[in-house]
Amino acid sequence: MSAARKPAPAGSDHAPLELEHFLPYRLSVLSNTISQSIADEYQREFDLSMTEWRVMAVLARFEGLSAREVAERTAMDKVAVSRALARLVAAGRVRRTTHAGDKRRSVLALTAAGWKIHDKVAPMARARERAVLARLDEEERRWLARILDKLCQDLC
Repeated sequence: MSAARKPAPAGSDHAPLELEHFLPYRLSVLSNTISQSIADEYQREFDLSMTEWRVMAVLARFEGLSAREVAERTAMDKVAVSRALARLVAAGRVRRTTHAGDKRRSVLALTAAGWKIHDKVAPMARARERAVLARLDEEERRWLARILDKLCQDLC
């Protein structure tokens, strides 16, 4: 992060949001920082964006999803998911077929090439997660999981 700066003064007409204490902002910064630390590596090695990796990770876990379902599961913008899928399909990492019962619905799955990349990136992601969680003791890790589960209830 850049050097600390003095907060802008609050005028009588303004009540600035204190981002450093605002939960959504803090979670976003933490998520982006952790994700970017691994993304640099797989971007360089596999020419894979963070969005593309997230799409691949979801398809590895839940094969046969549609693009809409991928966007829903990742809470990512539908346009960003669509662009990522177009690149992944063009690169031969994801296969798009038509659903047997509904010709309007596409079904997505990782190809052998996609699985090969997934099987190299997933351990890198797990190692980064372990390094981050190592900062917490066992009880703190359990509490973090409980808190995240509770916050996601009815939201995620």
